[in-house]
Amino acid sequence: MPRFQIKRETLAGYAALAPVIPVVTVDDPDQAVALARTLAEAGLPVVEITLRTSSALRCIEAVARQVPEAVLAAGTVLRPKQIEDATEAGAKLLVTPGTSPRMAEALAEAALPAMPACATVSEALALFELGFDLLKFFPAGAAGGTAWLRSVSAPIPGLRFCPTGGLDAKSAPDYLACPNVACIGGSWMIPKDALAAGDWARIGALAREAAALPRA
Repeated sequence: MPRFQIKRETLAGYAALAPVIPVVTVDDPDQAVALARTLAEAGLPVVEITLRTSSALRCIEAVARQVPEAVLAAGTVLRPKQIEDATEAGAKLLVTPGTSPRMAEALAEAALPAMPACATVSEALALFELGFDLLKFFPAGAAGGTAWLRSVSAPIPGLRFCPTGGLDAKSAPDYLACPNVACIGGSWMIPKDALAAGDWARIGALAREAAALPRA
């Protein structure tokens, strides 16, 4: 089986693990480990750590080493060099906030499965032509939300999406009800005050609620 097909099937398997992928921005490896463990134990095993802090790669390394039950995604991947860095740190999945032609080609050649982002139909089709069939839709709330997703469902039946950006506990069920949504991404189960206080019980309770959300 061609490597790209294997990567697509691996990505589809990750997306099927839970309805929500928590999107995490942390700068402390110990905090990242405790958070990832809490989320995985609550039923959200796919955890995206964004490359938005200077210590993000160290956080990824710590989680990959200490929380093997988590499927760790490196998010906010912007440049081809970061693909290599995230892979070496132990990530199992690559996620972008947008995808230039150069990045799309680099992701297609990467060893890890990737979920490149799109915000328009033309961007989605360009990625589809390269073989990607599960895309991040970002920023979902600002780019058309569920109306956009439902409008593209019929003309592009081979594509599925992970809408992220602007979602919360209230809007999540509407997104998951869209027939072309495989899963969604969000941070509402990780309130900033709970994360700062290390309130893992509160975060775990919110994560369990997210893990129980039904899908179409």
